[in-house]
Amino acid sequence: MPHSVSNPLISVLMPAFNVEDYVGPAIESILNQTYTNFELIVLDDGSSDGTVKIISTYSDPRLKKVFLPENKGLVSARNTLVGMAQGKYIAFLDSDDLSDPRRLELQLQYLQSNHLDLCGTDHIVLHQGSGKLKFSKQRHSDADIRAMIAVCSPLCNPSVMGRAEVFSVVPYLSGNDGAEDYVMWVNLALAGCKFGNVPKNLITYRVHDNQISKVQNAKVTNIFDKRRKQYLNALGISDILIPRRLPLKERLSLAPRFLFALNKKIPGISISANYQIYSRYQFRGNGIWTPFTRLERVIVAAVASICGALTS
Repeated sequence: MPHSVSNPLISVLMPAFNVEDYVGPAIESILNQTYTNFELIVLDDGSSDGTVKIISTYSDPRLKKVFLPENKGLVSARNTLVGMAQGKYIAFLDSDDLSDPRRLELQLQYLQSNHLDLCGTDHIVLHQGSGKLKFSKQRHSDADIRAMIAVCSPLCNPSVMGRAEVFSVVPYLSGNDGAEDYVMWVNLALAGCKFGNVPKNLITYRVHDNQISKVQNAKVTNIFDKRRKQYLNALGISDILIPRRLPLKERLSLAPRFLFALNKKIPGISISANYQIYSRYQFRGNGIWTPFTRLERVIVAAVASICGALTS
């Protein structure tokens, strides 16, 4: 039987807004965890559908409910939840996603045994409309995750767990809804936090038309570009080297310079991570040239990793 936790080790935080089709299973996926020393705080951010009614049906003593009369936005909701958390660790789950039953147990073990400040997990992507499943290709080491911040958001926000003080010192920043997670990873990386990803699929991430990251796509892209530039500038890497599709001659001039600079700043980047980053400079669909573009990737990635190891 579920029990009340007066001193929870983990606070699971779930913002919710107009998710009547998903919020019930999301809540249940946390209440059914094998690890039980947690609190779950669900904040309804002024929903106008049946979300409030569904949340209200749950009476588990580990569940705390907050109902806001009007929508304040996702960043505000996340920071409000962080301020309410009592646990030593904070875990997020979005109200349209699902946690594997062993998520908290395995993620806590991974976080503690690797002495991490923050970690996500591998995950399954469920395309709600088609039912198609896709398995994530996460990087797992601190060095690889820091490197991947230069081209993408390498932690899946609803899979994240970290030390509570991390979220207090570096909060989600307002004005970044839809890309608030990437902005936080940049700021945490620059603050010296240690990252990881559990190499197990511990959440199911739903993709559907109502997500902020899809609805505000252009705005999200602009935020990402601005913060990526900030990150690279802080590492001392020139804007001219930022990864983007380039013709062969220009690519061979700029891309190796970028990778060598990145590997010098972040020692320990794997060849596979360098390979993945270098692909951002290449065009897709190269036809008969594909084996050669892949060979180009392998050579530059390997040399960059070797140079990074020699300078560490």
